[in-house]
Order: sequence, then structure tokens, then C-alpha cells
Amino acid sequence: MQQRILFAVLMLLVAPAGAQVRDVGLVNLVAGDVRFAPVSGASAPVTPFMRVREGDRFKLAAGAQLRVVFFEGARQERWFGPSSFRAARAQAEAISGAVTEVTRLPAGAPQRIARIPELMQNAKLGGIRVRSAAPAAAPADKPAQSLAEARTTYLTMLRALPPDDIAPELYYYAALEEHGEYDTMRAVVAEMQRKQPENADVKALADWVKKKSGG
Repeated sequence: MQQRILFAVLMLLVAPAGAQVRDVGLVNLVAGDVRFAPVSGASAPVTPFMRVREGDRFKLAAGAQLRVVFFEGARQERWFGPSSFRAARAQAEAISGAVTEVTRLPAGAPQRIARIPELMQNAKLGGIRVRSAAPAAAPADKPAQSLAEARTTYLTMLRALPPDDIAPELYYYAALEEHGEYDTMRAVVAEMQRKQPENADVKALADWVKKKSGG
């Protein structure tokens, strides 16, 4: 009887400590005054390529803009301020205002985009700290087929998303990195820079790829 009581007490103590809030998305673009408040913790500014966790609350000031990729729903949302929302598992739940634009992404695209914080951290060599990233995906057994499929998905995303959206390039960049295709990655990063020339994070990726491909 005492052993059962002790086991029950231990379960109560261990369960909350082991519980983790799941990552549900990634910030693809942030412009203007945008802040988020996690389930537990203080409010802070939203940063590019930040991982979004279930229960995070976002608030956009007037004129601000935010794009979020939700992994489970393969869904990208674009919000303009003034507005606010809570991040749910597969999409945002409006608190005030409403989502401006919703785009469905190809199956498999969000999983590769989820690796961007990890790749960004590597590129910055311990620079700006990002929220914990998902484990790297293992390379496919048939690299040529995997890369061909990734390029097809990339072209599909280019047709579906706005001209300034670098989500297609982020996806393709992650796919190429899995196979060490650094020369092709240079062209992909160059396209990102063309779309968003002032983006410091993209510049970090470009500098890293240049070093990996031998300058």
C-alpha cells in the first residue's frame, strides 16, 4: 500500500516537469512592432525565424505584419496589425482582428522549414539565440529522387506564394543542406537576398554557404 502511494506521489512530481509545450510553427516574416507572450513568461519582441509554441499569444501594433508557418496544418498565415491571436496546434485563433491571408503549403514542406532555426543558428556560429529547434531530418536513401521531389515542391510553392515570400527558398535550402548541395544552395540564397536584400538573417545564411562551398 505504501509503495502504491509513493509511486502516485512520484508520478505527480515527474509529470509536470516532463511536460513540454509543443512547437507548432515558425515565424517566416516580421515587420514593425510585434510582440509575443508565451504560456508562462514575460512578453518579448518577435524575431525572424522564431519557433512558435502552442499557446503563444501574439500582438501586432498598427502597421505591423507577421507571417507564420504552421507545421501540422501545412498552413501559412499572414496577419496585419492592429490584431492579436493565440497560436493553436494547426492554425492561429484570433483574439482581435482577423487573419489577412491563408496559403496551403505542399505536404512535407513545413517539416523542412521547421529546421531553419537550427540552420540559422549554425550559420551564425552561436550568434543570436533561437528557440529550440527540431532534430535534423535524415537524408533520404535515394538522394537524386529526394532532390528532384524537393525541386518540384519548391517550384509549386513559388507559384502559390507572394513574390517577396522566401518560404520556398527556405524549404529548398533545408532540402539541399541535407545532402550537402552547397553550390546549389548559393543560388537559392542569392534568390532570398534578391527578394529581401535588407534581411540580416539571410545574409548570415549566404556567408555560411559561401564558406562551405569554398568561397
